[in-house]
Amino acid sequence: MISGRCAACKYLRRRCPSDCIFSPFFPSNNPQRFTIVHRIYGASNVAKFLHQLPTHLRAEAAETLIFEAKCRIEDPVYGCVGIISQLQHELHVAETQLAKTRAEIACVASNVQEQPQPQDFAFEPIQGPNSVGFSQIGLSTPAHCFNSTFFLNS
Repeated sequence: MISGRCAACKYLRRRCPSDCIFSPFFPSNNPQRFTIVHRIYGASNVAKFLHQLPTHLRAEAAETLIFEAKCRIEDPVYGCVGIISQLQHELHVAETQLAKTRAEIACVASNVQEQPQPQDFAFEPIQGPNSVGFSQIGLSTPAHCFNSTFFLNS
């Protein structure tokens, strides 16, 4: 032990043995972790639970117990189930919104394919007694002004 007793043994006011089941998961520098778990589950239940697990799963189980105990303290009725339900609801809303957006995209895409393609308009100047063409006043015909895509893009 680096600092003597672990948080669990300090809380329970007992000597911390070298093979203490709590010491790897409840260090003395963070006593709130054990206090929360003890308040919800009790020290003997946590010790029994950790002893029943294989060594490689104990750290994850201790973290899960801490998380679930915090949730139970914050929401005594639902605990972590309340968070899970809320997240499932948010996921359902997001999936519904995604489905609506995909349907709108498909609708817009089908409308774009059904629309006739714009055709280029041929510029044919009107010839009459009072008409003046671009070339008569010293200008060249601006081709983009008579292209249908110019009118659609502006």
